[in-house]
Amino acid sequence: MDEGYWSGETLEDLRLVWYNYIDPDKTVEICNYLKAHADSVFLDIYTEAEKQDDSQKRNTGLFFFRGNPGTSFAVCNAGGAFAYVGAMHDSFPHALELSKLGYNAFALIYRPDDAYEDLARAITYIHDHADELGVSTSGYSLWGGSAGARMAAVLGNANYLYQLTGREDIPQASAVIMQYTGYSTVSPQDAATYVCVGTSDGIAPWRTMQRRLQSLSSLGIPTEFHAYDRLPHGFGLGTGTVAEGWLTDAVRFWEENR
Repeated sequence: MDEGYWSGETLEDLRLVWYNYIDPDKTVEICNYLKAHADSVFLDIYTEAEKQDDSQKRNTGLFFFRGNPGTSFAVCNAGGAFAYVGAMHDSFPHALELSKLGYNAFALIYRPDDAYEDLARAITYIHDHADELGVSTSGYSLWGGSAGARMAAVLGNANYLYQLTGREDIPQASAVIMQYTGYSTVSPQDAATYVCVGTSDGIAPWRTMQRRLQSLSSLGIPTEFHAYDRLPHGFGLGTGTVAEGWLTDAVRFWEENR
């Protein structure tokens, strides 16, 4: 943990750089979930030899929030400006809520300097271990906020997926769910994309995200866009804000494009 990016003496007081509306009740719920599943919640995606070669890979992996056996999966990627991974607010809550809806959800702890490589490895790992994990590899989705949204968009692109995994047998994600990012690249190979952002976001202007979705729509790619009035960057699940409930909308979009 890099103390330059978080503060607070208790879970209620937890603060993360660039994030707002951190819900202490959700933080406690997540900690209790991790404690209750401590023997199985974390999955190593790199081998012991790979971890010995690069010590940063030792803390890189997936936290698995289990849904119903045999259902599709989602990979949630927290932001943090590729400086740290804000999972407690930007991916753990999403994965936990998705698991409550019956989906198998993974929250990726990645190396900020090698985020795309780690997400590619995570997708490959889930694909190759689907039977033992009890997940379906059909119709999966990629989720992310801020830097994590960039990761989801890149690996949600069919060309980048192949380039980064080197595997032709891994299917493209059926949907990419993005929150507050300035990512603007557009390609016919992009996946169906859902976006939500606040109109008072000083880091990821909402109009940038809107223009990208308009470009995707012009290519015939399914999209859905939501800009929430006066909401700033990093609102996570949006509990207690005008964005509350957006995850339900995003799940509907995912289902429509599976």
